[in-house]
This record gives sequence, structure tokens and C-alpha cells, in this order.
Amino acid sequence: MFGSIHEECGVFGIYTKETCDVAGPVYLGLYALQHRGQESCGIVVNDRGVFNYHKGIGLVNEVFDAERLEKLGKGRIAVGHVRYSTTGKPTPHNTQPLVVRHIKGPMAIAHNGNLINALELREGYELKGGIFHSTNDSEVISYTVTEERLTEGSIQKALEKAMYKLKGAYSLVIMSPQKLVAARDPQGFRPLSLGKLPDDAGYVVASETCAFDSVGAEFVRDILPGEIVVIDDNGIESIKTHCGQKSGLCVFEYIYLARPDSVIEGAGVHGARVNAGKFLAQEHPVDADIVVGVPDSGLDAAIGYAMESGIPYGMGFVRNRYVGRTFIQPAQGMRENSVKIKLNPVAETVKGKRVIMIDDSIVRGTTSRRVVNLLREAGAKEVHVRISSPPFINPCYFGTDIDAKDKLIACRITDINEIAKAINADSLGYLSQENVLKIAEGAKCDFCAGCFTGKYPIEVPEEMPKDRFESKLQ
Repeated sequence: MFGSIHEECGVFGIYTKETCDVAGPVYLGLYALQHRGQESCGIVVNDRGVFNYHKGIGLVNEVFDAERLEKLGKGRIAVGHVRYSTTGKPTPHNTQPLVVRHIKGPMAIAHNGNLINALELREGYELKGGIFHSTNDSEVISYTVTEERLTEGSIQKALEKAMYKLKGAYSLVIMSPQKLVAARDPQGFRPLSLGKLPDDAGYVVASETCAFDSVGAEFVRDILPGEIVVIDDNGIESIKTHCGQKSGLCVFEYIYLARPDSVIEGAGVHGARVNAGKFLAQEHPVDADIVVGVPDSGLDAAIGYAMESGIPYGMGFVRNRYVGRTFIQPAQGMRENSVKIKLNPVAETVKGKRVIMIDDSIVRGTTSRRVVNLLREAGAKEVHVRISSPPFINPCYFGTDIDAKDKLIACRITDINEIAKAINADSLGYLSQENVLKIAEGAKCDFCAGCFTGKYPIEVPEEMPKDRFESKLQ
């Protein structure tokens, strides 16, 4: 749904064979990953073991300008991060990458995902005298790794041992004075890929392949679930101690989270969304005059629905590209109009017509109702809503901001016809749980669809509020 579901973050790392401007490529990579996090961002540059960094609240182009990038200096290794908070409030001390000073040497860490045992681990470290400066679970990961470094000879060995303690979703990019290290949790909940720079100049790691295109890098492969990849002067080392478990990539990456030009686990995101639309047309046909999509992730599914149904596709909405998720609503009375600021219907397309409106999800239902009403106000005769995912009936524990059950409309209202009435639609149809697992044709992994089915790849806690650290420490 437009503006309602958020992903925690995106990570980017670069290792070059010669000292150069590494901050520039990281900036471009983060710009390409901006859709994964719009609250804060940061870059850390490694200049012969000296870490220079800058982080801040805001979009990439707001936090960094040419002068700020130049001040970061040159180096051979750098990491970057864009964040949306699913654990820890959006405050400066929660911005990433985290920079850790340690007797074994400095370390910078960028994390995408969510630990389900973070609070338990943190309490253990605090009882031993540990002091935490943030309220996110990424700092818990840094503590776990640095603790293991006291007895292990290398950062990759420390991470390998730490992974026995970490439970949940984590795609990591870690920088030490001499190495760039990337790792995915054993289920591979979140994507992470390896790329190669032109002219054999070095390597890059990113949450999505679209970031490689922005820096002219060539996609090499996906990092395996459970794999640790180490890049240094000796080349690339792969550690597969934690590989081989049942994978569970979040299927919502294909439905909404990832950029449509990315390829994840061998399956293109755009193609997966088109397939979702085709399945929707098969499952929930309706007589109509036009198919429109809600920008942005609803557009590809709308194309698929139109292709399969034979009903023409049209441009139903214009999205204001200059309004991000941090849009300030100046007064309580104006909040109902905020959707109109971000999204405006094209009356020429929908006036007097029976419209099929395709969107990726419905969470609480309030935004869906406002979008449906925009089409009615623009003259649509009928509005039939089709959703390219099943109903949300469970929270996500692995890095997607899907709310508690009492906030989910599909939990409060179990009759789909009643949900249709609640959002002011003439009819409503969701993609089935069976077909949502088929949309990523050719994907080389299994999927987590727990938010739809209640079945997760690993055991989850009974309750895990988003602000668990803040509420625990008050």
C-alpha cells in the first residue's frame, strides 16, 4: 500500500584495490537503495585503518552534499546504510553504520533485518557491564561480534561464532581495518548480493542489484543464506558453516519492498509483480473498463492483470515525487488530505468508467479507503480493488513494519465483503496464499510468508513490540 509498509534498511559496501574516492560510489549506491529507508543514512570510509564517517536524519541527498562527501576523504573500503526503523526510534543515535572502537581494532557495521532474541542478548551484556548507546538491535550484533573477537583471531571467525547466538533476520556488511565482510542469516530473510567493479578494480556488496547498476558494477551472485563472504587483499573467501538450512526469503520483497529493476535469488522483481497481477486476474475476474495501479508497486501488478484479463491498462494516478515518507502534516485537520498531496487521480482515465484498482496490500484500511475515494471523486462509476498479496493476519518479526494483529484490518474484519465496504470498494479480491509463493518464477530459494499464513521458518516470540528496547528501559 502506498506509504504504509516500510522496510528497515538497505546496506552497501565497497572494497577497492587502490586508494580512491570510495565515498562517491557508496553515495550513489545508497541513492539507488533509498526506497528501503528514508529516515536516516550514513557512510563510513576506511583510510588505512582510520574510520571517517558522517551520519544524519534525512534522505541521502539531504544528509550528504559534495563538500561533506569530500571531507570523508579517500580510502579503499567503505560501507553505507539507509534506514527505516522497525526496532529503535528514528533518532540520531540509532543511525547507521555503527562504528565500534575495540581493542582488536575499529569496526563499522550496517544491518538490514531484525533479531528476535535481541532483548535477551542485550540484557545479558548489560548484566556483564555492557553500555549501549542506541535502542536498535544492530548494536546487539556489534556486541556479539566484538565479544567473540576477544578469543578469535579474525573478524570472520568472530562473526562465524557469533552467528550461533543471533536469531532472526540479518544481512550484514561489516568493515574492519583491512577487510570487507558480508553475511546473511541462515534463512536468508533479507537479500544481499555480490558485485564486481569494472576493470577488476574491486568488489561491491548491496541489498539489491539495482545499486550495482548505479556504480557500473557487474552482478556476480547472491550471497547464500548463512554464508560469510570476506574480501581483502587475498581475494574473496567464502565461509559456509551456517549454510544448508531451510531458506525463507521474505516474499514481500517481490511484492513491495524491492525496486522493480532488481533481481533477487535469480528472479526479477518486475516479472514477479506482473505474475502476481496475472494470478489476480485468474482468481478474481470482474467486468470493467480500465485497470489502474497505485504507484509504485501496484503498477507492475496492474500491467499483469491487464495482460491476463484483456482489459486495457491506464494511468490512474500521478504520484508527487517530491513528497517522501517524512512529509510533514502541518495540522491535525489536514491529515485527511495528505493522501491527495502524495497521490492524485487522472480524471481523464477513470471518469465514467468501471475501474479495477490494483495495490500491493491493505494494512489498516484507512489509506485504501482514501485512495478509493479519490477515484470516486474523479468520476469513477465503479471501483473494484484487487490486492497482489494475501491479507495480512500476522505481524512480521524479521524487518518489515507490519503492525500488531489488533491494527490489521483483516484480523478485525474477517469477511472480505465487509472489508470491501470498509474501504468503500464495489468488490475486493486478494491474491491467494498458494499463488503468492509462485510469483517469483525461477527463484532459487524458499520463502517466508508468515505475515500471511502465520507459519514462519523459525520459531517466533509470542510478543515483540517495535519499541521493545525503549519500553523496557523506561
